[in-house]
Amino acid sequence: MSITRRTFTMTSLGAAMAASAPSILRAQSAKIYRLGITTPPGHPWNVAAEAVGKRLSEETNGRLAIQVFPSNQLGNEGAMLQQMQSGALDLGWIMTAELGSRIPQVAAVNAPWLVTSTEKVAKLVRHPVAAKLLDVLPAQTGTIGLGYGITTLRVVFTGKETAGIDDIKGMKLRINTTPAYRDFYQLLGAAPTPIPTPQVFDAMSNGQVDGLEADLDLSWNQRYDKVAKTMLRMNAIFMPCVALASGRVWKGVPDADREIITRLTREELDKQIDATVAKEAMLLKNFKDTGIKIVEVDLQNTAELIAAYDKIWLPKAPILQELREVGATL
Repeated sequence: MSITRRTFTMTSLGAAMAASAPSILRAQSAKIYRLGITTPPGHPWNVAAEAVGKRLSEETNGRLAIQVFPSNQLGNEGAMLQQMQSGALDLGWIMTAELGSRIPQVAAVNAPWLVTSTEKVAKLVRHPVAAKLLDVLPAQTGTIGLGYGITTLRVVFTGKETAGIDDIKGMKLRINTTPAYRDFYQLLGAAPTPIPTPQVFDAMSNGQVDGLEADLDLSWNQRYDKVAKTMLRMNAIFMPCVALASGRVWKGVPDADREIITRLTREELDKQIDATVAKEAMLLKNFKDTGIKIVEVDLQNTAELIAAYDKIWLPKAPILQELREVGATL
């Protein structure tokens, strides 16, 4: 039988389709978990979440996958929590500020001066007492805590030159206004002012606020040094996130798949934690090179503030005492 160009083309096409059929079928049958996160693409938490998804697909030969929705594409953190409670969202990486606004026990990790360095933050979130904070999540939020991600200790930028923590008194300060943060900054005499993150730079530029607080990664990304004269290194508070799985969804996930998702999540968050500690010196150098005044807050006179804060929070979150005891040993 003679082979025409058309016959050859059709035969080749058929062979190619047959060869690709298994991969097409795998793609069509893959279980794709949806993961919501508040931070933008490129943020260390997003990089870690994307890495979990990539490794999950590789280790399961495409049977399982994760699609990451950044920048509150699925709603703010409160909305994402509700979606996880109903089972409409599979996974979400949610900050402890949001969780702590609902659960005082979780808010305890946002107390001031549990630790005084980012290196110690890394040790604290890996401690069994920090893991114990997440035990209440299934009953309180319908979610399962898989692990922590961290940021550096937060700093305060001020629109005028300041010499120390006492100068915060009377300032309109843009902060995360969940209860743990609000109570701390009110004890310092500041007026907590809620402003969405995308509007913070302009709010500092036009004097709508006198200062703001944030972690070093976000601050460098947004270049807050351009609208501030002083950076106060408070060495007081940090903002972890918790990698969560919907309890409703988790019930239907086979044990072996739960194990691999949990393992990969913890491994990538471990990398993120270590990278944050390692990157801090570079970020501080970046800020120093801009010429902004950097003030290290004197921590010798914090006992009175800690006592006042704990008077508010210990009755609501007794585990705070355990966290302080652990922090003192790190």
